[in-house]
Amino acid sequence: MTNLKNNDAANVVNTDAANTANADAVIIGGGPAGLNAALMLGRARKRTIVIDAGQPRNAVTREAHGFLTRDGIAPFELRRIAIEQLGAYPSVSHIEDTVVSITGADGAFLLETASGLKLTSKKLLFAAGMKDRRLDIPGLAKVYGKSAFVCPYCDGWELRDQPLVIISRGAALMHLAPLLYGWTKQFAVCTNGPDELTEAEREELRAHAIPLFDTPIREIASEEGMVNHVKLMDGTEIPCTGIFFRPELAPGTDLPHSLGCRISEQGILEIGESGQTSVPGIYAAGDAATMMHQSIAAAASGALAAAAVNGELNREAWKAGLA
Repeated sequence: MTNLKNNDAANVVNTDAANTANADAVIIGGGPAGLNAALMLGRARKRTIVIDAGQPRNAVTREAHGFLTRDGIAPFELRRIAIEQLGAYPSVSHIEDTVVSITGADGAFLLETASGLKLTSKKLLFAAGMKDRRLDIPGLAKVYGKSAFVCPYCDGWELRDQPLVIISRGAALMHLAPLLYGWTKQFAVCTNGPDELTEAEREELRAHAIPLFDTPIREIASEEGMVNHVKLMDGTEIPCTGIFFRPELAPGTDLPHSLGCRISEQGILEIGESGQTSVPGIYAAGDAATMMHQSIAAAASGALAAAAVNGELNREAWKAGLA
């Protein structure tokens, strides 16, 4: 695999015109989903270009967990190893860039990047994930990825049996609280405003001795990224060694929406079992197409989508050979 910038990509794949690179598949996003998809397509001998801006959502996290043989690895180290291993497949290239526009249709997509590179591709695979909206609670950004997390499966083990705070409300809270209960029974809930709970749900929390605070949060107090308490507007201080909160997310790219791909009410791409979106020739994998935001799940979905892309390309080539 070649790491490329700007128009260098045109030198490693077939070209029909100056400064235009042609690929069987372009993968937008170079996290676990995109890189595992590239691995599958490279092994299938497909001309594949991965385009990634190098700004992953998990950049704030020191360690990634739950990934077999890589438990505890730093996210950027996981990417480094993946890109290194893709070097065995000459049909795969990696571009540090951002796709800004896509036109065309199945079999003939035309892409342009922020640096001015133009590419054509038969298929597209979106693996750009999600991005965090601005964290508007003072002090939360300082602890995010260090002692404040969003997924108990990823980080609950490290905070097991410790005093924690959940920052969430409504249905999301009632999903997270029973889940977190398996790692620790010592936690309080801060809804940072109206709790959006029914009386029955409040009683459920009381029955499990879980304190509930709906006073807005003044700040998260911490030292070197490690939280020590949550301070509310009324002066209440809730000691804790960790936080789980519900993030506000936005798609990593709006391009699928502009191409007509269906988006669910939860804001994720609607896909079939193979990763096929509602638009022919366009696939999706990883966080942008699921509510399960885990590296290993993203990698698995990338492999499945890539297999579907390869299968479709092979069937099209087979039929063309009969014409």
